[in-house]
Amino acid sequence: MIESSNSNIKLALQKFKSNFWGVLSFWIIIFLFILSIGAFLVIPDQAKNANTSDLAIHSKSPGFQVSQIILPQKQSRTIKDFLVGRTDMINPINIDTFFIKNDSIYYLPYSNEQHHTSLQALSLDNWKPHTPLKQIVVKRTFYLGTDNQGRDFLSRLVLGSRVSISIGFVAVSISLILGVTLGSIAGYYGGKVDGFIQWIINIFWSIPTLLLVIAITLALGKGFWQVFIAVGLTMWVEVARVIRGQIISLKQQQYIIAAKALGYSNFRIITKHILPNALAPIIVISAANFASAILMESGLSFLGIGTQIPTPSWGAMIKENYNYILVGKAYLALFPGFAMFVLVVSFMMIGNTLRDALDVKTK
Repeated sequence: MIESSNSNIKLALQKFKSNFWGVLSFWIIIFLFILSIGAFLVIPDQAKNANTSDLAIHSKSPGFQVSQIILPQKQSRTIKDFLVGRTDMINPINIDTFFIKNDSIYYLPYSNEQHHTSLQALSLDNWKPHTPLKQIVVKRTFYLGTDNQGRDFLSRLVLGSRVSISIGFVAVSISLILGVTLGSIAGYYGGKVDGFIQWIINIFWSIPTLLLVIAITLALGKGFWQVFIAVGLTMWVEVARVIRGQIISLKQQQYIIAAKALGYSNFRIITKHILPNALAPIIVISAANFASAILMESGLSFLGIGTQIPTPSWGAMIKENYNYILVGKAYLALFPGFAMFVLVVSFMMIGNTLRDALDVKTK
């Protein structure tokens, strides 16, 4: 049995590796997952939520450069800062020109209208003795420009992947726990138990998904985790229906009847003998639900009831910048939309590839 199981796994891996688009989707997901975790190791804006803003540089084009005075930070970075960003970060000052005189640095703040700025000064005593000038005044490049609040668009875009990937994992986990549990109980025991669970499923199934998500979100309140739970609680129905159907068909097989005759517990029969044979549809549904959760969260954020400001979300970024499509800066809305498209398609393709690889009927 162990050798047969190992050979099936090796055969599934070979099938998976032979599918170019499935492998490509897998590495895209892995790349985005690693990037989202270590975002603050690579993004330019190290503040929490990449929320450093300056209206003087709002809506600048990709490649925009500006000189900045980097003020000394109060504390050194901790491990937490690498995970969630710095909450005590002192924002840099964007400047046009500067000069040093009498142990002070004089500068003109950056402005599109020069006559609205006045010369300001900072004492060089604010920095450590012998701090090189190149560490005080640096040239900053905004590779994807800035948004309507003057925030680094690249940093916000990368951090937006955290919300999408997180909601996928949380929502799919909730849907699998509820769906597999209720579907297994309904399909295996049948009778009144099946009828009661089917009644619950039909109630949830009859309510439009988006309206149900909105209702749960309003009941739980607006916020990061509330949206995750709301989306997860609306996605278990399809999982339960598919698992129920799979178990109804599989429990009549001879090996299940033999397992019952040997005195195996119902829990062991369901978890060890039935569910492993229903793995392919579970994987496909999970991949589809992952993609649906990402789209649903983005839609809720676009409507203003998803993740709240200042947490970066691809849906919220589209909402904030969709007006710029008409004024020549369409990329502010298209970039997060394209990122969402790539992630959703990757999960759909890897789900289909895994389904084919795990299907024992295919060669």
